[in-house]
Amino acid sequence: MSDKSQFKAAYPYQNDVLALPVLDIDQAAQWYATHFGMTESGRSQSPVPTVLMERNGTQIGFTVNGGDATQDGAAILVSDIHSMKQELDKNGVNTSDLRLEKQDGQDLQVFFVVAPDGLCYYFHAPL
Repeated sequence: MSDKSQFKAAYPYQNDVLALPVLDIDQAAQWYATHFGMTESGRSQSPVPTVLMERNGTQIGFTVNGGDATQDGAAILVSDIHSMKQELDKNGVNTSDLRLEKQDGQDLQVFFVVAPDGLCYYFHAPL
């Protein structure tokens, strides 16, 4: 993993970045480890199956909670948007083109990923 492409923070689209809905936590853990370079940092079965994944101290959790993955995901702040996109592309992730956005008066470079589980990720870094 490149030192340039680090996760700095993750923010939920819906309610909880530690409880993103998936159908199978084992599949989620494997996919995010392989494709996003994350490591498993915790797992529980109660009250519902949940796995916590981490990268650079930033945690994202996946849970079998009956939620609609196509309506959820996370915004991930990264340290180097170009290195992150290159890494994900190299890992076989289907990324969108880079584009510029303005958010709260700040210029950002962004790209999107829709994971196989349906969750959407908004990777962003300030210019």
